[in-house]
Amino acid sequence: MSESKFHKKFDPEFKKEIVRLVEELGRSPVEVAKDIDVSATTVRRWIREYGTQGDLAFPGKGNLHPADEETRRMKKRIKDLEEENAILKKAMAIFAKDGK
Repeated sequence: MSESKFHKKFDPEFKKEIVRLVEELGRSPVEVAKDIDVSATTVRRWIREYGTQGDLAFPGKGNLHPADEETRRMKKRIKDLEEENAILKKAMAIFAKDGK
């Protein structure tokens, strides 16, 4: 059973090489896409991503771009602080009742 073209995985170096084929060697995205059995849209997306992010493009599965990683870290920190705050409010309510 062959793997569907929708489930193929390509490593970042391979994607960069495909971008180089198009940009430096002048091959068309359609031509390159046919050679590697993906859609031309996929090749164009890789070109766009590499054009906007350079060597930070294609971080790999489970890895985030530095800005996205910082956003994830900050959201987790906010969630943790909100949970701590809720616990402290409950504790204050308990102590306020016991003090009366």
